[in-house]
Amino acid sequence: MSYELPFHIQGEIMMRLPVKSLIQFRSVSKAWKSLIDSSEFVAAQSVLDTQPHHLFVWYKDPRGEIKYVSFLDDDSFPQQRFVPTLPLSVKLPRIVGSSHGLLCLDGYHWDPETSEINFKKRLAVVCNPSIRKSIAFVVPDILYARQEIVLAFGVCPVTIDPKIIQITQLPSWMDKKTEISNLWKVEVYSFRSGKWKSLSTNLPSNSIRIRQPQVVIDKFIYWCSSCIDSGLRTHNLIMSFDMTDESFKVVDLPECLASHPFARLSISKLGESLVMLQYNINTEEQVWCDVWIMVNGAQVSFTKLYTIKGQRGSIKAVGFRKSGGPIMEVDDYLSEPTQLVVYEPNSGHCDDPIRGYSFNVNSYMETLLMFGRSDCSSY
Repeated sequence: MSYELPFHIQGEIMMRLPVKSLIQFRSVSKAWKSLIDSSEFVAAQSVLDTQPHHLFVWYKDPRGEIKYVSFLDDDSFPQQRFVPTLPLSVKLPRIVGSSHGLLCLDGYHWDPETSEINFKKRLAVVCNPSIRKSIAFVVPDILYARQEIVLAFGVCPVTIDPKIIQITQLPSWMDKKTEISNLWKVEVYSFRSGKWKSLSTNLPSNSIRIRQPQVVIDKFIYWCSSCIDSGLRTHNLIMSFDMTDESFKVVDLPECLASHPFARLSISKLGESLVMLQYNINTEEQVWCDVWIMVNGAQVSFTKLYTIKGQRGSIKAVGFRKSGGPIMEVDDYLSEPTQLVVYEPNSGHCDDPIRGYSFNVNSYMETLLMFGRSDCSSY
């Protein structure tokens, strides 16, 4: 039957099939294998929103050990789960972010012969959990003590080239005691080039400080940031990094968010939109979270979607399901440990899939990116 369809129609159909099926279909014929292995097919398949979505959850279990698990984000949630495979040489991994079906974590090198963790050798791990492929390599050394390091990750949607960005923010007193003119040091690793390079232009102002987590939307990586103006007053903003031209830009926030305590602001992703999470505490120490969505137009604006109210204790939004339901870390002060709660706004139904601490949730879609690469570690 396949020979009755034009080959380009066969390709359009296969592009919408599950990743596991595509890997199997490579054995059907040389033509199909050549098509599925081509960079054009892999790139096109990675941007279609037709593949299953997953939720990657990083957390600490009740004993304080780092754990991670992936859930299928569909009607079967939270029953279908699996544990992604990471290189054995990476210890204490922490999630950096996700983009185009790839996950990035950072950790430290572990020598199995000595059973020791080398805290001076930081590793970045990029993996595709859908096809169980991962790559680990060393990130550049830090130069000064007390510097702030932010690692970021995204896949450029134009070139489908994964990039890792290491941002070093030096302490504000460095420019007074040294000849350093810019307190930002930015290094970018491109999979296509296979090497790190330093950026010397389009760097943010020395007065801006960014913090994790990150959000990737289209060609931009976003962070929550703060800035000290000439009057020594602090205000909040969003910093973005354009993966196409590797430049930084500032996104202003409305006054109610710009002047809010920085520690009570966070950034997240709802579908393909950026959202700001604004936490408030009343006199009874009840916590609620206002969810603001960024609207792109002639001028960027923010609209409040809804408010998430905690009955008692503390709440923290750590992600959103594809359906739009917020994923909350809840500490009611009565149960130990805290719990991950997924709330469906329409039905009011709550799922409680995991108990632990320090939850971090990233969504990803199944893709073929990195399929042609071998698992490797470079350090």
